[in-house]
Amino acid sequence: MRKTILITGASSGLGEGMAREFAKYGRNLALCARRTERLDALKQELEQRYPDIKVSVKALDVNQHDDVFAVFKAFKEEFGSIDRVIVNAGMGKGASLGTGYFYANVQTAQTNFVAALAQCEAALEIFREQNSGHLVTISSISALRGMPRAMTVYAATKAGLLALTEGIRADLIKSRSPIKVSAILPGYIRSEINEKVKNTPFMIDTETGCRKLVQAIEKEPVQAYVPTWPWALIGFLMKRLPLKWVMKLG
Repeated sequence: MRKTILITGASSGLGEGMAREFAKYGRNLALCARRTERLDALKQELEQRYPDIKVSVKALDVNQHDDVFAVFKAFKEEFGSIDRVIVNAGMGKGASLGTGYFYANVQTAQTNFVAALAQCEAALEIFREQNSGHLVTISSISALRGMPRAMTVYAATKAGLLALTEGIRADLIKSRSPIKVSAILPGYIRSEINEKVKNTPFMIDTETGCRKLVQAIEKEPVQAYVPTWPWALIGFLMKRLPLKWVMKLG
């Protein structure tokens, strides 16, 4: 059993929801995000509700790469070991390229890919030392094809993260490491990153989505669509249909 779980971006959205679900499973939690007041409130709530678990919270801006390594190491020293790291922190700012919003597009690129790389590096340093662990990256169904307008850079970063995750797994297979690696591709789950998006097909609420995310992660798959229905089918179609038809699916 993966007893101690580290989640980045845990102060809101899917990170916060997954923390609540893992607390129900009796897991210890290492939670980090920029907004420490929300983390403190979550820690108090979870420890009151589940007195047998330990919850530790630390401030972390994942774009401060040295801090990523320092915070992960501090959690490792505090708990003795880290059994699972969920690379969840991300953002969805952006606009069509060439329309004057480079500042937003580059923020998304840096946070969703470069900062994710830092998190994977920091996690794997711990796991290699332990010779055990489970690395989980939260990608997206949008990783499967190029997307228009505000989704263009977001989808590209999630595709990059998906490829990075597979490359890490290939490297670990080659070295015969026991470390496990999973890429999770959520479909449309309501969270703060998409709260302003209206009339999205197949959208499910945050609580349901996070419950299904945790159920999928617990199985430690190589890759999983969440929820499986309808996203496994949609994912199959997205990778094969002409791009103009793929746009109609979303």
